Amino acid sequence: MQNRTETLLKLLQERILILDGAMGTMIQRYTLTEEDFRTPELKDHPKALKGNNDLLSLSRPDIIKAIHAEYFEAGADIIETNTFSGTTIAQADYGLEKLAYAINFESAKLAREVADEFTAKNPEKPRFVAGAMGPTNRTASISPDVNDPGYRAVTFDELATAYAEQVRGLLDGGVDILLVETIFDTLNAKAALYAIQDVFEERGLPLDPREGGIPIMISGTITDASGRTLSGQTTEAFLISVSHVPLLSVGLNCALGAKELRPYLKVLSNKAPFFVSAYPNAGLPNEFGAYDQGANEMADQVRDFMKEGMLNIVGGCCGTTPDHIKALAKMASEFQPRKTESEEVIETAD
Repeated sequence: MQNRTETLLKLLQERILILDGAMGTMIQRYTLTEEDFRTPELKDHPKALKGNNDLLSLSRPDIIKAIHAEYFEAGADIIETNTFSGTTIAQADYGLEKLAYAINFESAKLAREVADEFTAKNPEKPRFVAGAMGPTNRTASISPDVNDPGYRAVTFDELATAYAEQVRGLLDGGVDILLVETIFDTLNAKAALYAIQDVFEERGLPLDPREGGIPIMISGTITDASGRTLSGQTTEAFLISVSHVPLLSVGLNCALGAKELRPYLKVLSNKAPFFVSAYPNAGLPNEFGAYDQGANEMADQVRDFMKEGMLNIVGGCCGTTPDHIKALAKMASEFQPRKTESEEVIETAD
């Protein structure tokens, strides 16, 4: 694991790394029924399970492995585990809290197998696995009840406990990176970071990747043209709020397309002492909630990010496919990665 971390840090200094695209978009290409989401043990489960995409890592691992392989074939360096909703809190909607650890462990194991297969085929292009940790479907900062502004649907401790179980499953399954993503409420993200630190301490792992720890990526989401997260933070405030941890990278994903994301990404590029990532949506959704932006159009918009030296890691979120990732990978090869303070620290350590 330490060798893979060292390799990752070295590659980030050499070129822009490519993250994969949307998992949900690819799953929608399959015509799945309720039965596809049911393992033998869940045959008589009382709640409907269709749509619980994380569960496919247990019920249809062949589909998840195939999607990972498609993204690697398109040029991705890093794939995300199929665990966006892999906490007890998110799985409670389906009555499957008891499967949270298994979902994370098996999802990480599947991604690890595919990554190792591709690395073995081409050792000159090592592949990495990021354990995806979504925001959950509850917010710790905002009341869901307009008539009771002080009410919260979840506590910090409940979030931290749920995230800790997710982290254990992801680490046991073999991830190289932990990715706390699509952050709309920084307090939720702080609970995730607290849980990561707690599990690292529990396992005797250093927090800093330069000391052999598991790298931590953070990615927030700007919800609209106000330039703020759902809980009201500006991009700079978000950055300051998570900078107490020695992160591998900080970035933005989801909610907006590349064109709309640019001014907020510029803030991170100017201010962050970490590597910077971006994986925007394929444009903005149409009236039917679908994403129409093609691969080349999206890549053309991301070109400005690369030309200005704003990025170290780039990929795609909602609506993106292997075609989008292939176009991004081709374009990224033409540009140098953003220079960071982190590189100076790494060089000094060497």
